[in-house]
Amino acid sequence: MLEVILFVILATGAVIMALLVILQRNPMASAIFLILTLFCLAGIYLLLNAPFLAAIQLLVYAGAIMVLFLFVIMLLNLEKEKKIITRHRLQKVFGVFLGLVLLVQIGSVFHALFLTGEKGFFPPDKVAALGNTEVIARLLFTDFLLPFEITSILLLVAIIGAIILAKREI
Repeated sequence: MLEVILFVILATGAVIMALLVILQRNPMASAIFLILTLFCLAGIYLLLNAPFLAAIQLLVYAGAIMVLFLFVIMLLNLEKEKKIITRHRLQKVFGVFLGLVLLVQIGSVFHALFLTGEKGFFPPDKVAALGNTEVIARLLFTDFLLPFEITSILLLVAIIGAIILAKREI
């Protein structure tokens, strides 16, 4: 019962903080609310018995990436920029289309989980037997090896590009 109460509190907090991220006009306050959202998600990972994912969530996202976001926000001079809002005619139609695509994806997930009863490659009993970190490692280095390597190459290219751009300015 305590887990359900904690989940409701953390999930409600995550949704409220995520809404505040997109509703804030001040980018610094928006970044702070994003950090709080990530903390709520880490708490949900802990409730799901995934301490490794919770630690990665806090270290990588709430720590490193949000510090990078805050530095970028502080270095940008947003006051001098003119806010030009352009609306395209097809913007609303495209937004409705993307919303419907998202609704279809959510429906397919519910269909897979509740109607067919599929539990994925690693059902909860197998995860409990192996351990959460071992399951993540097996998936990363077997089924998802190619996307994992492509992501690492993409990050390497981004780092090299940032170094080249920084050297041009110096």
